[in-house]
Amino acid sequence: MTFTSTLVAGISAMNTTGLLWVLRRLLSLSLLQSAYALSLIFLILFTIAAIAGCVVLYTGQGKFHGSTTDTLDYAVSKADLTAENLRNVSDYLSAAKKISVDSAILPLDVQKSIDDIDRKINSSASTLSHQTADNKEKIQHGLDRMRLALIILAAVMLFLAFLGFLFSILGLQCLVYTLVILGWILVTGTFILCGVFHLLHNVAGDACVAMDQWVQNPTAHTALDDILPCVDNATAQETLSRSKNVTHQLVNVVNGVINNVFNRNFPPALAPLYFNQSGPLVPVLCNPFHSNLTNRDCAFGEVTLHNATEVWKKYICKVSGSGVCSTPGRLTPQFYTQMSAAVNVSYGLYRYGPFLVNLQDCTFVRDAFTDISHDYCPDLRHYSQWIYIGLVIVPAAVMLSLIFWVIYARERRHRVYTKQYDGRSEGQYKGR
Repeated sequence: MTFTSTLVAGISAMNTTGLLWVLRRLLSLSLLQSAYALSLIFLILFTIAAIAGCVVLYTGQGKFHGSTTDTLDYAVSKADLTAENLRNVSDYLSAAKKISVDSAILPLDVQKSIDDIDRKINSSASTLSHQTADNKEKIQHGLDRMRLALIILAAVMLFLAFLGFLFSILGLQCLVYTLVILGWILVTGTFILCGVFHLLHNVAGDACVAMDQWVQNPTAHTALDDILPCVDNATAQETLSRSKNVTHQLVNVVNGVINNVFNRNFPPALAPLYFNQSGPLVPVLCNPFHSNLTNRDCAFGEVTLHNATEVWKKYICKVSGSGVCSTPGRLTPQFYTQMSAAVNVSYGLYRYGPFLVNLQDCTFVRDAFTDISHDYCPDLRHYSQWIYIGLVIVPAAVMLSLIFWVIYARERRHRVYTKQYDGRSEGQYKGR
């Protein structure tokens, strides 16, 4: 029944009862149409809000998962790099045992100390790599499960909102009521999940704050060890001490041979000390450490570990078939190769000195946490907030949609009933 048909029906009655009936019907129709229109508008708005919330939730969980994975990968890469450097130090120490310059080798006690520290270094490197990888796997497993749950939740809530809107528009009241019951269960569960994730959001923020505090005041055996543990301090100190000692001893071996063999002129009867060495004296190698392993400055005329092999090339002679120098020079190619090997090992151990110093006070963990706090934590906070917002919007929008499913279905049914009633009333007036 339209406004015009109602007005015509009332006027055709041409009496007081008809005019009152017209006024009542006009007011009833006006209220009915307003309620129907408002319920439809709110239903559309809250359905759109539910869809928008699902989009925010899905996008946020994807970006949060990517950010956390990048953070864990960075922590693992730092641990792997530290473990690799430790193994490199171990390899240099092992190589030092094999160094021989004109049959001169490291003292036996030094070689034994190398064996002892090698076991500790390899154990620490393996522990660091495995513990970090295991921690990453556990955290990643939890994040993957959370991501799957959020994806399923977003899909189910989106499908529920769409079905509820469709059934309401089609007037399938029985299905609407069924969806309302299911919807309230899902909304309740989502609000609970929202509270749980709020705790996770706070944990992520607290972890970043804890990293900043740990960088300022490092402490051992904290919950942050689950992300990136420090290397055992005693092992780090012993490794640094052994590497300095081996470097010091190798330089002494090389300088001993230079001073006692290469830079002396022996008669031919003292072979193999004699190999016709002649010409300018070979400069000795600069020892970077004193006997007490404190740092030492190079003396005048000494060559450094960095450029020794290049300088010594000038002192190589050509060797005859009998193995003696046929041209001026104090180093045969064989001796030069042996000395270069000793220098390379010594320089390698010396170059890893700052790294070993950083292990003692866990500087590599401090640097890693600083990078995570500055480069990764902002995204973690930002995208976890996206998820939290999505978890608030989705259940709230769906909850209000549930209400308007019922309201709209009721108004739609009332409108159909009113049309049928007005049709019968109009027929009665026309029959008078």
